[in-house]
Amino acid sequence: MAFPKSLAIPRAKDESGKAWQAILIGLFVAFGGVLFGYDTGTISGILAMPYWQKLFSTGYVDPDGNPNVTGAQESAIVSILSAGLMISTWVFNLGVVLHTVATAIPMFLAGRFFAGFGVGLISALGTAPKWIRGFVVGAYQWAITIGLLIAAIVNNATKHRDDSGSYRIHIGIQLAWSLILFGGMLFLPETPRYLIKGGRLEKATRALSRLRRLPADHEALRSELAEVQANHDFETSLGTGTYLDCFKPPILKRLLTGMGLQALQQLTVLRKLWRFKRLYCDHDYLLHQRGVYITCMYAYDKFGRRPLLLWGAIGMCVSQLIVAILGTVSTGQTDTGEIIVKNLSGQKAAVAFVCIYIFFFASTWGPLAWVVTGEIFPLKTRAKSLSITTATNWLLNWAIAYSTPYLVNYGDGYANLQSKIFFVWFGCCFLCIAFVWFMIYETKGLSLEQVDQLYEEVSNPRESSKWRPTTSWEDREVQGGHEKAVKEQVHANTVEREK
Repeated sequence: MAFPKSLAIPRAKDESGKAWQAILIGLFVAFGGVLFGYDTGTISGILAMPYWQKLFSTGYVDPDGNPNVTGAQESAIVSILSAGLMISTWVFNLGVVLHTVATAIPMFLAGRFFAGFGVGLISALGTAPKWIRGFVVGAYQWAITIGLLIAAIVNNATKHRDDSGSYRIHIGIQLAWSLILFGGMLFLPETPRYLIKGGRLEKATRALSRLRRLPADHEALRSELAEVQANHDFETSLGTGTYLDCFKPPILKRLLTGMGLQALQQLTVLRKLWRFKRLYCDHDYLLHQRGVYITCMYAYDKFGRRPLLLWGAIGMCVSQLIVAILGTVSTGQTDTGEIIVKNLSGQKAAVAFVCIYIFFFASTWGPLAWVVTGEIFPLKTRAKSLSITTATNWLLNWAIAYSTPYLVNYGDGYANLQSKIFFVWFGCCFLCIAFVWFMIYETKGLSLEQVDQLYEEVSNPRESSKWRPTTSWEDREVQGGHEKAVKEQVHANTVEREK
């Protein structure tokens, strides 16, 4: 059956040459998501292993009468990964080794901390063509679900072992993902934009020539490089960007957009879903997520960022509210904290809406938060702005991972919200709707230079989808030079007349 032309992603008319190499590079870098997803899925399985609970217990006995770790220790173990975020695969390897050989909590925490360093690889992106940039960047989020799925499979294969292999096998496999990334990075080319920023135009020409499979003197290649160069020259004329510049207009609006997106993405995730599997669903939901990513990634460049984020927020908001209501009315609790199911039909309905929520998140906010933040910043402050927005994501990741056990669990010092936690996430999803409506610009099909023009010329995000670039940065630079020359000539004539 032929694929409908109306659903195909249209290639830009001005896009010449081959795109496959740039796409492959972007997809390879997105493979870093496997590392993050596998590590995230690993810890949830390990914490539930009886052998691990007994070995690492410091004397605490859970309500079932089994040796275990306390809620505070669990929060520290889960959240410490985010606190150790840095860019280094080999430090990640050190972390893997440390908590593989660990037999007590201090060394296990140290391993988790250093493992967080390696997850910084996820922030790197290849130079993908603008007409399919959303697909390539969205592939990173899909890679996370692959990592989660592999972790679930390994967990099921080792969880019943009554020896240290129950968790050490699980952790040791992570070395494979790190080594693959490290080996591939040895061959990754530098991006043309990075080379132009460093004043290496000749190398930038060769790099783009290899990526597009075009001769160095090809008109389309020269035009693309001229556009990037003109934009860079303009930004250079404004001075070197600092972190302080990120918090000044006109960059401030974009920074708040990126930080808000990353924060809300974390606040809307079903954090610690594995804790609710006895109520709602098991790791099978990961299979559902994979299918969603495969079928929906093309939509990012077909239908645009703004509408998908808006409808995704609406879908998540409604789903969270229904799950909160169903979970609250269909379950009860004994004096010892044990959960009682009052209405099995209500529980089954909750499972259905959890899956619906996953569909909306996996196809919109999960990947698109990274797509949009990767597109909206100018070259002058791009690296610094992205570091701030990524730090926002990880800060919220850590805070939520640390606080969720205290909000959900039963016992002294805990909020015991249980299913009511979904009301909190419903409120966060409601904020997402307003945030998209008032803050998100449509950047589908625009080059990074054209996104700069969009923010310059359009003040209302709701009008951004109608905007079309009328001039290139190269044209604007020439026009600006002409206007400057005219002004200088007028001034010279005025001085001559006065004489």
